Amino acid sequence: MAETTSISAKSYARRTTWRDIMRAQEFGVFLILLAMVVSLSLGTSTFMTSTNIFNILRAFSWIAISAFGQCMVIITCGIDLSVGSVMAFSGLITALLLTRQPSVPVPLAVLGGLAAGSFVGLLNGLMITKGRLPPFIATLGTLLMARGTVQGITGGWPVRDLPESFRNLGQYDIPVAGVGVPLPLIFMLICAVLVSIFLTRTVWGYRIYALGGNETAAGLSGINTAHTKIMVYTLCSFLTSVGGILMTARLGVAAPTAAQGYELDVIAAAVVGGTSLSGGEGSILGVLIGAAIMQVLRNGLVLIGVEAYWLQAVQGLIIVLAIMFDQWRKSRR
Repeated sequence: MAETTSISAKSYARRTTWRDIMRAQEFGVFLILLAMVVSLSLGTSTFMTSTNIFNILRAFSWIAISAFGQCMVIITCGIDLSVGSVMAFSGLITALLLTRQPSVPVPLAVLGGLAAGSFVGLLNGLMITKGRLPPFIATLGTLLMARGTVQGITGGWPVRDLPESFRNLGQYDIPVAGVGVPLPLIFMLICAVLVSIFLTRTVWGYRIYALGGNETAAGLSGINTAHTKIMVYTLCSFLTSVGGILMTARLGVAAPTAAQGYELDVIAAAVVGGTSLSGGEGSILGVLIGAAIMQVLRNGLVLIGVEAYWLQAVQGLIIVLAIMFDQWRKSRR
C-alpha cells in the first residue's frame, strides 16, 4: 500500500512538473522560435547553413546582452530608451582611447568605454529618483544627449584603424569540437548566467522584483527603492556598454550612427521574451529566447526576399502582439 502511494506521488509530481513547464512563459516563446526555425529551414536553402547560423548567433549577442539589462529595468516598471545611443557612445570612447597618441592598452580602453556607458545609466537613475522624472522622459533625454555627444566628438566621421587585438573581441571564433564558436556568443552566455544568478539568487534580485510588483509595499518593507532604481539603470547601461564594445569590435570601426534604432530591438527582445511592462515579471532565459526570435526574424525576412524597409513594421507588430498577449494572460489570472 505504501509502495503504491509512493508511486502515485511520484507520478503526480511528474505531471505537476510537466504542467508547470507547459504553462511557463519561456516554453511558449521557445515554441515560437522553434516554429520559425523549422519554417525557414523548409522555406529556404541557406538558413540552416553553418555560416548563416553563426552569423545569427554573433549578431544577436550584443542585443541580448543589452536586453538582459533592459529586462531588469522593465521588471521595475521602468524603460530605458537610451540603450542604442549608449552602445554607440561606449564603443566610440573605447575606439578613441585605442587610437589616441600614445594609445591606451586594450583592457584599459575597454574599461574606459564601460565606465562612460555606465555613467549614462547612473545619470538616468539619478534623474528618475532625485529629479523625479518619468523613465520615458529621462532616458529619451539621455538618448539624445549621448547620440549628440557621439556626433559632436567625431564630427560625423567614423573612427577607424582599431588594433587587431581589440577587433578579435568581436571577430574571433573559438574552436570547439572542430567548430568555430563566436567569441561574442561566449560573452553573451556568461552574462546570461551571471545576470540570472543575480536576479534569482541574491537579495538585490529580490528587491528588483519586489519593486516592480508593488513599489509602495517594497518601500514599506524597508527596501531603498531609490538606490535599487539607480543600481538597475546603471547595470542596464553597463551591460549595454558591453554589447556596444563587442559590436564595435565586430565592425572594426566606431561609427557615430552605430546602433541607431537598436533600442527597438532591445526592448522587443525583452518584451517578446515575456518581460511584463506592468513590472514584476521577467526572466533572463525568456529574454535570451526573445532576442533569438528577433534576430531569426530579421535574418529570415532577408533570406525570403522581404525588403529591409518592412522590418521595423514587422518588429512593431510583434511588440504590440506580445504586449496584448501579456495583458490577456494577466486578465485570466
